[in-house]
Amino acid sequence: MIDLNANVSSVVPKTNIAMPKADIGTAKKSDFADTIKAVGKYVSKVDDLQHASDMSIKDLLSGSNTDITSVVSAVAKADMSFKLLVGVRNKLIEAYKQTMNMPL
Repeated sequence: MIDLNANVSSVVPKTNIAMPKADIGTAKKSDFADTIKAVGKYVSKVDDLQHASDMSIKDLLSGSNTDITSVVSAVAKADMSFKLLVGVRNKLIEAYKQTMNMPL
């Protein structure tokens, strides 16, 4: 039996969002920088999963790998992570458009 349930917690990086109360100005800057780093790590992880999926497909087609279950699992994991990335991107674009349409 093939388990295609992707483990999202293994793909999404964990971040610490605890904020000290004393330095709110610098905390906001560092939180934004931490968010940018986390997004960069996640995009890099999605790219790595896509490359691993491509390599497993090439190995299957060349005959060096005969385990189709691992190939299907790698492709499903890469697909799920990419769909999650696109969904987050779409939500961010929607939030940006709503913010730009707000009256001052």
